[in-house]
Parts: sequence; C-alpha cells; structure tokens
Amino acid sequence: MSFVMAQPDLVASAATDLAGIRSALGQASSAAAAHTTEVVAAGADEVSAAVAEFFGAHGQEYQALSAQATAFHDQFVQALNAGAGAYASAEAANAASTANPWQALQQDVLGAINTPTELLLGRPLIGNGTDGAPGTGQNGGAGGLLWGNGGNGGSGKPATGGSGQLGDLQNSIAGAGGQGGHGGLLNGNGGHGGNAGFATRGAAGGDGGAGGMFGGDGGAGGNGSGGKVGGNGGAAGLIGNGGAGGTGGTADNSIALEAGGAGGNGGTGGTLFGHGGHGGAGGQSAYSAGGAGGAGGNAVGLYGNGGAGGSGGQGYGNGGDGGRGGNAGITGGGGRGGDAGFGSNPFTGSVGGDGGNAQLIGNGGDGGTGYYGGIGGAGGLLLGVPGTDGP
Repeated sequence: MSFVMAQPDLVASAATDLAGIRSALGQASSAAAAHTTEVVAAGADEVSAAVAEFFGAHGQEYQALSAQATAFHDQFVQALNAGAGAYASAEAANAASTANPWQALQQDVLGAINTPTELLLGRPLIGNGTDGAPGTGQNGGAGGLLWGNGGNGGSGKPATGGSGQLGDLQNSIAGAGGQGGHGGLLNGNGGHGGNAGFATRGAAGGDGGAGGMFGGDGGAGGNGSGGKVGGNGGAAGLIGNGGAGGTGGTADNSIALEAGGAGGNGGTGGTLFGHGGHGGAGGQSAYSAGGAGGAGGNAVGLYGNGGAGGSGGQGYGNGGDGGRGGNAGITGGGGRGGDAGFGSNPFTGSVGGDGGNAQLIGNGGDGGTGYYGGIGGAGGLLLGVPGTDGP
C-alpha cells in the first residue's frame, strides 16, 4: 500500500502562485485584444481587406481559447485550495487524536459499553443525559444507568395561542419548563428544571431532577413566569444536597388582580448525609398580592441542615408570606424561615415563615421577618436551643 504525503501550506502557496499567473495572462490577453481582434486593413483594396479579416478572425479565436483556458485555470486553482483545506482539516483532526490518545480511547470504550444498553433500554450505562432544547419545554434526559448527571430541562415555549393581534396580546400562553433528568444509579446530580416561557399568561417552571440513588445533588427548579409557580428542587440520593426551588413568576400587569407566583419548594437532602434545598422566592405583583416563598427542604439523614424558606414577593396590598424553614436531620440545624414580602397596605400584612425544627442535636431555625414574624423552630431533644421568633 502506498502512502501520500502532503504539506497543506505548500499546496495553498502553489494555488496562490497559479492565481497570479492567471491574472498576468489575463492582463496580457486583454491588452492584445484591441490589436488582434479588429485588424485595420493596410489599404482599400480587396486583398488588404481579406488579409485583415483573416488575422482578425485568428485573434478572435485566440480570445475564445484564452477565455476557456482562464475558466479551466480558475477551476484548477479552486481544486488546489479545496485540497489544501481538506489536508489541513485532516491534519488537525489527526493532531488532536494523537495529542490526547487517552481521550480517543475513552470515547471508544464508552461507545462499546453504552451501545448495548442504549439499544435495549434507550439509556447509556455511563454518561450524562441530554439537555432539553431551549424553547421546547423538553425534559432533560436521565443520566447513565450507573453513572452520569441528568440533563437540564429545556426552557418553555414562547407565547402561543390567541388569534389576531388582540388575542396574541391578551391570551398568549407560555409553555412550562421541562423537568430535569434524574442522575445515574450509583452517582450523578439531577438536572436543573427549565425556566417557563414568557407570555401574558405564564407557566410553571420545571422541577429539578433527583440525584443518583447512592450519591448526587438534586437539581434546582426552574423559574415560573406570569404569576405561576416556580419548579420544586429535586431530592438528593443517599449522599447529597436537595435542589433549590425556582422563583415564582412576576404577575403580568395586563391581567387584573393576578398575584405573584409562589416559589418552588426546596428538595429533600440525602437519606444519609446532606442539606435540604432552599425554597424559591415568591413572585411580585403590582396590582395584587405577592407570591408566597417556597418551603425549605428537609434534611432526613444522620446529618444535615434544613433549607431556608424563600422570601415572599412584594405586592399591592399584601406581600407574599415567607416560606417555612426545613427541618434538620438527626443532627443539624433547622432552616431559617423566609422573610415576608413588602405590601402597600399598612393595616394588613404578610407573615414571616416559621423556622425549621432540629431533631436530636442542633438549633432550631429563626423565624422570618414580617408584619407578623415567624415562629422560631424547636431545638434538639438532647442538645440545642430554639430559634428566635421573627420581628
């Protein structure tokens, strides 16, 4: 088998030289055209006219052949340039594979491992899940059966529905965000939930995916839109932290008395170790109440703090109530209650979130601030102090 060796820079240089030769020949042909294609007869007799016509015809034939040669020359130069580019691309790809042979080997091994499970179950054995496409609300793909992070959910579709301009403005509906994919069985973080699309009538954010069974954090929830709720944070696996809740959507001013969306709840911490996720903040509203903050996620393992409650959204009249703090694990502190949102009504007010409770050893979470402050959480049965009530 014979081998071909090529230097792309030399091929490209040759193409440049040939292009220069073509340009010089073209200029020479153009300069000669005026003197060869229309030869002036030496005299008024028939012989002189015939001789002039004969040489003029030869000049025109030369110009036609010159045009064909120029076209061929152009094609040849283009072929050389394309060949130089192909050689350069092949050389770059070869250099990348030889510079990091372990990466190429890793991809080959993963391909051999994942192909059977993908054909049978539609899911790789090892690897991250695919992200949902933006603007589709697609769910994120699950991570590998054994190992891999879940894919993020796609953001929601933009405004749809409503015929005519007035319908589009007043009745347009956004799409919900996609759910985050779950992590792999042995290890893997859950994917984040997708944010809702934007329109007059909003939609909920997607929930975060759960972490892997034996290890992995839960994914964060996506943000809501147009007065709709934020997505809940995903639960952790055996070891890991719960995902944070998404922010509630801000109310659309064109919809009368629409309140802000509630924040999503934080995800549960790992069943052995891990903290609860924080609750999402409530959405705001200019003509109605603010959205309530999401509750902090609970810790359920040997050690872990409860997640903090989300703050309430600002509103006209009443602000949103603060979210409750999550409870601690066997050891650990309770989560702080979320602060209430500011409201314009001086006679009624919103309530701060209560602090989360400790279980065996740990302090209770403080209550959130508000028109009515939240109640502090209980301290641990063996050791710990209660949380402070909110002002």
